[in-house]
Amino acid sequence: MPTPARLHVAHALHEVFGEKGRVPDFWDRELGEDAHLAQAMLGLCLRRWGRLQAWVKPKLKDPDRGVPLGTRVALAMGLAQLAWLPGVSDHAAVNESVELAANRELGFVPHKGLVNAILRRAAKDRAALAAELEALPAALDRPAAAERALKAALAPHGAEADLEALWTRLQEPPRPSFRLLEGDIPEGLAPEADLPGCLRLEAGAPFPRPWLEAARGMVQDRSSQALLAYAWDRPVARILDACAAPGGKTTTLALRHPGAALTALEVHPRRVARLRQTMEQRGIAAQVVHADAAEWLERSPEAFDLILLDAPCSGSGTLQKHPEWPWLVHGDLPRLTGLQRRLLTAAAERLAPGGLLIYAVCSWLPEEGEAHRDWLAEARPELCPVAVWPAALGAEGGQDPTAFFRPHPLRWEGEGFQAFAFTR
Repeated sequence: MPTPARLHVAHALHEVFGEKGRVPDFWDRELGEDAHLAQAMLGLCLRRWGRLQAWVKPKLKDPDRGVPLGTRVALAMGLAQLAWLPGVSDHAAVNESVELAANRELGFVPHKGLVNAILRRAAKDRAALAAELEALPAALDRPAAAERALKAALAPHGAEADLEALWTRLQEPPRPSFRLLEGDIPEGLAPEADLPGCLRLEAGAPFPRPWLEAARGMVQDRSSQALLAYAWDRPVARILDACAAPGGKTTTLALRHPGAALTALEVHPRRVARLRQTMEQRGIAAQVVHADAAEWLERSPEAFDLILLDAPCSGSGTLQKHPEWPWLVHGDLPRLTGLQRRLLTAAAERLAPGGLLIYAVCSWLPEEGEAHRDWLAEARPELCPVAVWPAALGAEGGQDPTAFFRPHPLRWEGEGFQAFAFTR
């Protein structure tokens, strides 16, 4: 029987490559200390999937014949451990993968011997295996969707020639960022000099789970923290967070504008329950509303001094955190861009005179950010772009504060975001 860690990884890989679904949140929650091994295995398989499959193909009797997913998963997991996880023994890497191949739910029983033979040969020289895999073209690991996202990230900065450098950077698992909510900064976290309030995990320090569970701090990506460090000195009495779950940005808005009436919208029932629980744990006074944001905005008579619209999007800017993203189906972009424009139109109607509207997406694709900005500027002349972020967070070459948040992907360590700010 494979270990729980390997079973969890195999289930996640089947979800991505079989169902074309994202790796579920908290997929490793029940693994305890074994979660580190599982995270390493899954990350390597997702980030090196193309190379792993290309390495196996010429070893097959009939290379052009299709290979069942269960076989591909078992081989990828075994090879990843042999090549890149020196702490895993040959025996564990090979035998556990063979057992996965023999699993009727996750494997393909007739290929148990094939998996055993390929992995035993590979285990004879693990250094050579790693060298062979690393020598294969990096482009094997990025399908067309990833290629397009990288080009979109670099084009505004005139850095298209740096595509390979950006891809290489995104293959390293991201370092988590944190924000203090109350009390003292715990041991193992250190403030960042260039982003006030942002905390980073020091090398070798344990993940601060007890501190987070006690609601004394929260995980929040650097880009989200920089996005919400906007410069704005006008009075803010009413705030709307239009797509609020899981609640990190809602929390930051409440802390930035204490005393303001805060409304948080969320459409998914489970995320609503989680959002309410998070607000309660953190002592945040917010009216959490279970509603479709577009419908609620279109029928609401209320006006807000500050609206944050962190819209549903393709997530192309989360490549580093979600290495499964390149392998998913991305055919719903027209639906997403239509929804984004509908939300933006409705949010603009609810903006009070002198108020601030921030639209954001964790995407590099121009149709999800830049195109909406240009359209809004033309369609709603009563709205004016307002520069609320430092020049360094805009496009290359800017010297003045920017109304378009778009950090350089090679010079900024954080998720890929686009955002723009308008005032009425």
